[in-house]
Amino acid sequence: MSKTIGILFADGMEYLPFLNIAKEYGGAEQLRRGNRSISFALPCKSGSVTLIGVQCGIGKVCAGSAAAFLIADDKVDCIFNAGLSGAISGVRRGDIVAGDSFVECDFDLTPLGLALGEKSDGVPYIYEADPALLALAKADDVTVGRLGTGDLFLTDPARKALYKETFGLTAFDMETAAIAGVCLRCSVPFLSLRQISDDADDASGEAYREMNDRAEDHLVRRLLAVAEKL
Repeated sequence: MSKTIGILFADGMEYLPFLNIAKEYGGAEQLRRGNRSISFALPCKSGSVTLIGVQCGIGKVCAGSAAAFLIADDKVDCIFNAGLSGAISGVRRGDIVAGDSFVECDFDLTPLGLALGEKSDGVPYIYEADPALLALAKADDVTVGRLGTGDLFLTDPARKALYKETFGLTAFDMETAAIAGVCLRCSVPFLSLRQISDDADDASGEAYREMNDRAEDHLVRRLLAVAEKL
């Protein structure tokens, strides 16, 4: 049985490697709900899997809405994500992290007596990665850990320390928990691979831009290898 996988990328340089690979397979760009997108059929032993790559834009609203569109419009079987993240604990620049859980660190109802990140509707606010997809993504050079998300580029040491202590984060980004939350509600498996671009400190902007401009393709190729095994 063939599968369809949606892959979300926040910005143009993260999307570019997928775009180039898709064009090698004959893919042509189109707009999906206003977002740049390209799809192609990836050959595998059991036939092929359809991959739909979307440049969703930066931040939780962009990422969450793009995930919902892929689920509703394209009936994807699972959603992948690749991008860059800031280091919080146990990783350094260049390392690859597979998220095993995700949390919206900037969701704050503490004035109402709830814990930082906790939702008022009683749904889980620590979202889990799909264990089968995570197992396929594991490798000797991949760190598995919790990814925190917020609508900010993290550089403040006090906020970084708070998120580390409160949530036990490995790394921080601006999209993954939003995607994971949508996938949880829709019962769609989710996997995210992130590369550490910076140390989430006052030098992070320059370090992030330098790595982002490289537009390296190894995260995309790792996700394609997972897709081939499904």
